[in-house]
Amino acid sequence: QVQLQESGPGLVKPSQTLSLTCTVSGGSITANSYWTWIRQSPGKGLEWIGCIAYSATTVYSPSLKSRTSISRDTSKNRFTLQLSSVTPEDTAMYYCVREPLVAPLGRALELWGQGTLVTVSS
Repeated sequence: QVQLQESGPGLVKPSQTLSLTCTVSGGSITANSYWTWIRQSPGKGLEWIGCIAYSATTVYSPSLKSRTSISRDTSKNRFTLQLSSVTPEDTAMYYCVREPLVAPLGRALELWGQGTLVTVSS
């Protein structure tokens, strides 16, 4: 069965870059899906960050685009999130998610990782 798992530091200092990796197991990064990062916080709820396709094409939330970079390494079945210039407002549970190409982005989040808490604090 395909599974997604997030990994990375749980604590990041303000102004630094948040970096997370999603590892895909039991399958591969395929061309019939988008590979997506989502976050959830008490204040903002669920927020779609961005996604990457097999082709390496990316789409980012307009509110975060200037600070966001998503990449993938298909040979290692991994995709990554980098969010720069973080502030305490970026504290959230971060999830990697698979969603289908045919659905509007953010509306058919079909497979989720378990999530990882990232705290931005000095």
